[in-house]
Amino acid sequence: MPLIFRLDVVLAQRKKTLTELSAAVDISLSNLSILKTGKAKAIRLSTLESICQYLNCQPGEILEYTDDHNPSKP
Repeated sequence: MPLIFRLDVVLAQRKKTLTELSAAVDISLSNLSILKTGKAKAIRLSTLESICQYLNCQPGEILEYTDDHNPSKP
């Protein structure tokens, strides 16, 4: 999948745990774990907004696009 979730990196940078994030944004640990491991197929914008608000970050810090379908690009 060309989108990479970097939630684990942002959490570590902010010295926050998944449990703290779950409690703060009222999203289940299992759903956050799916995001953290990159197994999510979709994310609601309201969920992304809540996460960014709590972690004081931009969506681009959590999501990264890679063009893994075109290996000739640097």
